[in-house]
Amino acid sequence: MNQQTKRNSESDDPGVMQRLGASLADWSEKWFPDAYVFAGIAVAIVCVAALAMGRTPTEISVDFGKSFWNLIPFTMQMAFVVIGGYIVAVSAPVRRAIDVLARFPKSPKVAVAYVACLAIVASLLSWGFSMIFAGILMREISKRVSGVDYRAMGAAGYLGLGSVWALGLSSSAALLMATKGSIPPALLKVSGVIPLQQTLFTWQNLVMIVVLLVLSVWICYVSTPTAECAKTAEMAGIKPQEPEQSVGTPQTPGEKLEFSPALTLVIVALGVVYLWDVFSTKGGLAALDLNTYNFIFIIAGMLLHWRPRSFLRAAARAVPMTGGVLLQFPLYAGIFGVLIGSGLNEVLAKVFVSISTQDTLPLIGGIYSAILGLFLPSGGGKWVVEAPYLLEAANQLHVNLGWMVQVYNAAEALPNFINPFWMLPLMGLTGVKARDLAGYSTLQLIFHAPVVLIMLWLLGKTLPYVPPM
Repeated sequence: MNQQTKRNSESDDPGVMQRLGASLADWSEKWFPDAYVFAGIAVAIVCVAALAMGRTPTEISVDFGKSFWNLIPFTMQMAFVVIGGYIVAVSAPVRRAIDVLARFPKSPKVAVAYVACLAIVASLLSWGFSMIFAGILMREISKRVSGVDYRAMGAAGYLGLGSVWALGLSSSAALLMATKGSIPPALLKVSGVIPLQQTLFTWQNLVMIVVLLVLSVWICYVSTPTAECAKTAEMAGIKPQEPEQSVGTPQTPGEKLEFSPALTLVIVALGVVYLWDVFSTKGGLAALDLNTYNFIFIIAGMLLHWRPRSFLRAAARAVPMTGGVLLQFPLYAGIFGVLIGSGLNEVLAKVFVSISTQDTLPLIGGIYSAILGLFLPSGGGKWVVEAPYLLEAANQLHVNLGWMVQVYNAAEALPNFINPFWMLPLMGLTGVKARDLAGYSTLQLIFHAPVVLIMLWLLGKTLPYVPPM
């Protein structure tokens, strides 16, 4: 066998982990229904459990309906995380910055590790921004570096959603618990308000971020095929979506304001003054709730796009990506209502207390959240379902409430590695399929899962219990 034949044979015979990932992705694409169906199944399961608790069908229906709209503020907040992140990522200044960043990698292995690192760092700012930023970065790097395996590159760009996004500033659970007006009243009685100083801004959270960043980048580097063995996007016939570069020129007098920055400057000025007042009045961390976070991204998007026409076009493209959030979150709110009305939350809390100790609750809670995340792929909506009994168990066992939020955040990201729901924005931008990403992302999951669970257990020992505020 000559050297070229040997290389071709290696490229046709992927490693065990890659084959496992492809098999899981194939099974997922064939058997996993839309994420909305999973939410519907969860509704049915909770209703059956409520019936077993002695609740009548009428009472369950009333509990479901009364709570159905309780998450409307939170639903809109999460939709704007997606919209704001997309608007900023596709703006001309950010695209130019991406063009500069894309010039540094010179080899396939370095390129994939580089994309992974930047995608993860970007996800700490916003998971919505990270997906689009990584997609554009991958496209630009692929133009400059030949022989990059598109499957490894795609999985690297997706790493922000599968590793540390929930430990960063767009953590829906952490921001929800820091925003009193967004916390359902029944949950507020259990948890109180949990400020970001007790969740995101702790040294324990920083340790998790650094460890997972280094681990992810290392896996990307050592697992990426060489140029000779790579399957490139060209070989697979993939043509990524190219964003429109020009917004055109005004065709009528009525359109002139759409192409003028005048209104943008007025709105941005109002926004900047407001933000200055909020941060100077409340202080930096206290001011950073979901509303302020989204407001910053929208104002930044307006400024970066400069002209209203460009801003509105980006927003119009972002809105379809929020469909799953808008339709599924009311179902999660209904689940929450049935849990509270039937007393299921108290039963589940007792279960966790009975099988856990102060030391092991973070570990057991992490395993549970990771498994449930396969069926309820929503960081914020799923937290509303889990929070009542996880935090009640934490209160009874005197486990730090802020750390239980981070337990959820770190563990909830794990199933994202193999769940196609969160891959959809990146797939649309890059033209890849779920199975193309899942092989290498499953490899990441195999390493991440034990590391995350061990850190949740060990770091949880360093935090004292703080009663609800």
